Amino acid sequence: MKHFAFLLLLSGSLSAADRWMDKQDLFTVGDNVAYNLYHIPGIVVTAKGTVLTWCEARKRAAGVSDWDDIRILLRRSTDEGVTWSAPKSIANVEGPKQKNPFAMRMKNVDPNDVTYNNPVLIADKDGTVHMLFCLEYMRCFYQRSDDDGISWTKPVEITNTFEAFKKDYDWKVLATGPNHSIQLKNGRLVVPVWLSTGTGGNAHRPSVTATIYSDNQGKTWKAGDIAVPCTEEWINPNETVAIELNDGRVMLNVRSESKAHRRLVTISPDGVTNWSTPKFDDALLEPICMGGIVRYNQDGESLILFSNPHNLDKEKGKAEPGKNRDRKNVSVKLSRDEGQTWPVNKLIEDGPSMYSDIAVTHSGTILCFYGRAGDGKGTAAFAGGRLTLARFNLAWLTQ
Repeated sequence: MKHFAFLLLLSGSLSAADRWMDKQDLFTVGDNVAYNLYHIPGIVVTAKGTVLTWCEARKRAAGVSDWDDIRILLRRSTDEGVTWSAPKSIANVEGPKQKNPFAMRMKNVDPNDVTYNNPVLIADKDGTVHMLFCLEYMRCFYQRSDDDGISWTKPVEITNTFEAFKKDYDWKVLATGPNHSIQLKNGRLVVPVWLSTGTGGNAHRPSVTATIYSDNQGKTWKAGDIAVPCTEEWINPNETVAIELNDGRVMLNVRSESKAHRRLVTISPDGVTNWSTPKFDDALLEPICMGGIVRYNQDGESLILFSNPHNLDKEKGKAEPGKNRDRKNVSVKLSRDEGQTWPVNKLIEDGPSMYSDIAVTHSGTILCFYGRAGDGKGTAAFAGGRLTLARFNLAWLTQ
């Protein structure tokens, strides 16, 4: 019996050694005097295995941050997120620029500020990296990289794509994603978008969620159907992530300000049309914050991973509808049944933590890129003071 107990102990020790997790700050307030806030983290792994992380670098820490002077910065890693290139600005539109008129209705908005916003990257299976971004929340551009993010083509404006939505929703403010988006097995590129009339808070509300898509590798783009309208039940659906299910359907996971305090989910047969009636996923809490979603395909496993702040009432051990809206406790969940249930939930950051995106390297390392507190300067609670990369394996997540 003693020998058996020793073997069990040894087996447990070896198993524990196989579980690992580490963290590294990639953008920190104070590391560049030009920026006082880093927000909207995104991450993707290219077909060649390069890891790309990006964010919005903002001039101010609070106030009119979404309409601030904003640049999109990118970092690259060719060793699965261990070492990184220096940050590089990757979005630039030449020529005169005009501030969105709906932004100018707000106080303290500087008409001279240039706002690049809501970057979305897609790793094409042919090695191309597609990128969409917005300018002043009213113009949308497409560019691409054929060298894993080292260089980019000249941006091409695709704002006309969004005109098709106006028959159903008279938007004045538009935004892509943010975070990474997806290429379907048939090659289609699908990008979630949200649209607003700009008449509500921050000129971002009310809002609806939809998708745009390309069937020719980004050369042209078309508008899909409105996936989640704004109703008394589904309040201001906006920042949305997408994943292709194993049967070829596309599932959207949607942020909203709904009283249910849960993420919204809707499914389409093609990522464009015939969206199912949106439903709240009781397992996925909603602190009105961006989330991330990705497929894990390794060693015969086909799983879905989801990241966002998992804010529970510590005394009651559960989330109360309409309460617990603080952005904290970024966690990663795992589904083995295509998002029907989420039996695994692992805490990544204990405390204030915000937007996140998630990716998987070719060897199976899971990467969660997220915002958290810790700059010591009282940075706005909605974004934190740094963007951090957590690297871990499936064994760590499931134990």
